[in-house]
Amino acid sequence: MDITLSLIKADVGGYVGHSSCHPDLLDKAKESMEHAKQQGLLIDYYVTACGDDLQLIMTHQKGQENEQIHKLAWNTFVECTAVAKKLKLHGAGQDLLTDAFSGNIRGIGPGVAEMQIAEREAESIIIFMADKTASGAFNLPLYKIFADPFNTIGLVIASNMHSGFVFEVHDILENKKVSFNTPEDTYDMLVFIGSPGRYCIKNVYSRQTGEIAASASTQKLSLIAGRYVGKDDPVCIVRSQGVFPAVGEVLEPFATPHIVEGWMRGSHHGPIMPVSVRNARATRFDGPPRVIAAGFQLAEGKLIGANDLFDDPAFDSAREQANDIADILRRMGPFEPHRLPLDAMEYTTMPEVRKKLAPRFQDLD
Repeated sequence: MDITLSLIKADVGGYVGHSSCHPDLLDKAKESMEHAKQQGLLIDYYVTACGDDLQLIMTHQKGQENEQIHKLAWNTFVECTAVAKKLKLHGAGQDLLTDAFSGNIRGIGPGVAEMQIAEREAESIIIFMADKTASGAFNLPLYKIFADPFNTIGLVIASNMHSGFVFEVHDILENKKVSFNTPEDTYDMLVFIGSPGRYCIKNVYSRQTGEIAASASTQKLSLIAGRYVGKDDPVCIVRSQGVFPAVGEVLEPFATPHIVEGWMRGSHHGPIMPVSVRNARATRFDGPPRVIAAGFQLAEGKLIGANDLFDDPAFDSAREQANDIADILRRMGPFEPHRLPLDAMEYTTMPEVRKKLAPRFQDLD
């Protein structure tokens, strides 16, 4: 049974400030999703939030980039924006960068990760959702999950994974893509994915079967809008078990927090903290950046779950480490590397300041 799993998210209003999502927005989104399910457009859905980002998880048989599904998500976000404006929530409709839907939600604000799969006898899915960070934040975890034998022992001892995976990497500045075969292309690939501000892992495929293993959103809001409107807050779908890494191998990279761009005003580096859904409120300096993991079993397109996978004391140490890293970085205030470098600040006030002060700059003797 071929199933399409669509994960579409948007920030349509924060409560309070950028910290979380108001329950009324979740209720309105569920109402919209339920209507679509009753009409037969969706097989199933799950609505949640990570920080101030509303997350729509949908299963259907319409295929990827389907206009009906994308329009459903867009209309849902528009309806939720109306609720946000009524409640005077912060940044109502922030991620909706156009006034009208034009056939596809890509390129108009919301983040999208989708995959079409032939549902297995046991289909384990993990959906990662992040807040206060940028596209490319999943580069390091995806590398560890699918290419690092120190993280994923299955690459060594599981015969159906030993041949490795194919990574599809997108150059989000030049709108190009390139594929790398691991393990033999690993060093070449690291040259690019080690720069997540430009090169983002979009999809991962099993080399043994050709099946898709993971898909992440790569939308860059500032490039779409031409100004700073908020961080990208990416999402990622990962299939698990069988020819793919086990659930524990998929979650293991987050046991050691890595540093990502985003945090306050989208202009800082900070540790990404794995948290439960109930703790996905970004409050300290609008952060630190958060990531949640929702686990599902698919049963003929039905979403069995969600299992809140980071709601586990096994990740307490990671959270403590993230707080320690946050303490160290915050001491640096407006200095790099806590603050992003100037070439990443083009959508803040920096260009205005540079223009204003241009006459005061003189050539060196």
